[in-house]
Parts: sequence; C-alpha cells; structure tokens
Amino acid sequence: MQTISSRQNRIVRACRALASAPDPTGARVLLDGAHLVQEARAAGLGFEIVAVAASRLSAGAAEHELALLCEADGAPLYVASDMAFAAMSPVRHPSGIVAIARRLPTATAAIYRHPTPFILVAVDVQDPGNLGAMMRVAEAGGVTGALVCGTSAHPHSWKALRGGMGSALRLPIASVTDTSVCIRELRAAGVRTVAAVPRGGHDPDTINWTGPLALVIGAEGAGLDDRVRDVCDDEVTIPMAPPVESLNLAMAAAVLIYTARRQRS
Repeated sequence: MQTISSRQNRIVRACRALASAPDPTGARVLLDGAHLVQEARAAGLGFEIVAVAASRLSAGAAEHELALLCEADGAPLYVASDMAFAAMSPVRHPSGIVAIARRLPTATAAIYRHPTPFILVAVDVQDPGNLGAMMRVAEAGGVTGALVCGTSAHPHSWKALRGGMGSALRLPIASVTDTSVCIRELRAAGVRTVAAVPRGGHDPDTINWTGPLALVIGAEGAGLDDRVRDVCDDEVTIPMAPPVESLNLAMAAAVLIYTARRQRS
C-alpha cells in the first residue's frame, strides 16, 4: 500500500478531475463506494487506482477487505488520510473507498448490430441520476444497449453511475451528438423506433414490441422535440388517470420496457 496525505497529491487531483469532468469517451470512470467498486471488479474492469480511507483500515471493515481483494487482482492500492480522502470522494459524506476504473467504450455500430436489438434511446436527459436509473431499468428489463443522445448527461459520470448502481458498467452504452442522425441510422439498420410521447400516442399494450426495436424517451419536462418525433416509426403514450400528467423518466421507462418485455420474452 502507498499512502496519500496531501490534497495536492496527483491521485487526489486525478479523482477530482474526473468528478468535475467525466472522460468524454467513458474509458476512465470514477467510482465511489464499495458497491460500485465491487460491481466493477465483478465485471472484470481494470483499476487504475483504488484508494481507501485510513479510518476504514480497522479489522473487518468492508472497504478495507474489498481494497485488499482489488490489490490482489493487481490494482495499485493507496491509503489516504481522511482529509485527503474527503478531497478524492465526490460525495458529501465519503464512503471510505474510491477507484478509477478502465472500461472499453462501446461503438455505436455494435449496438445496432446486436442479433435481436432492443435499444433504449435517451434524448436530452439532463439529470445524471435520472439517466443512471434509466440504465438500471434498461439492464433489468432486457434492453441490449442504450444510446444517449443530444444534451443528455454523461452516462459514465460518477452521479450517473451511482444512479444506476453499476448497470452502466455492464450495459453497452454509446453517446451520440445528433439525435436525428441517430434515429435515421437506427432505421437504416432495420431497427424500428417507438417514441414515448405525453399524449396522442398508442396505448403501450397495442404496440408491436417484437423484432429489432428502439424505445426513444425525451427530456424531463420538454419531452421529445417534434423533429425527433417526426422521424420515428411509431408513438406510445402511457395512460394515466387524471390529474396525473407525467411520470418520472425512469418510471416511464420501466413501464414501457416491461410492457415490451412481455412480448419479447
């Protein structure tokens, strides 16, 4: 184990840099907490560094035991003073272990080429917690890959990773700048697109969810831009009893993904 006592240490600076600006490619990700570090380890990701707070070195502490397992796997292990660790952790109440993991980014074409694609397309989803929760729902519901489009939050930021509880470490995810181009490419690849809209769409139970399919869900509040809706093949609306007019994005995604799952299983 190597020790870190200064907030100016290069490892501290590396963690802080990823916390404030995620790697655009998603190749390097900041993980905070034993759950995410364990999920990364189970997924076979390599670790650039693993750091544990000095206060968690007591016998039997879960963070200490996990850090030792990572070190046995070959990860460089650091013990940080609690002051230095507080600077490394992006959360208000540090969890006791952080890591920088390396993952292989997913190419957009790989998501299109799945033998039976069921793709979630998230458009302009601003809140990283919402985006992460959508990735969790997507993985649980059998989605084969996700495309994160437009001005959406970064799917591999530390907040999104926490929101998804690690699903984004396993689910193939690619970022696409131009949403309209993304939809056209999906259609060119033979993938039918279904846009989730607040009103005017078909009932979820009347939609044909079989075959190569992409579910397109828009931003909090604003929903999908008309230009995106116009290039999709179909529209779906979740029926709601008044006076309720909308659902949280992750909840709406869950309703539609599991409706699709009933037909696709």
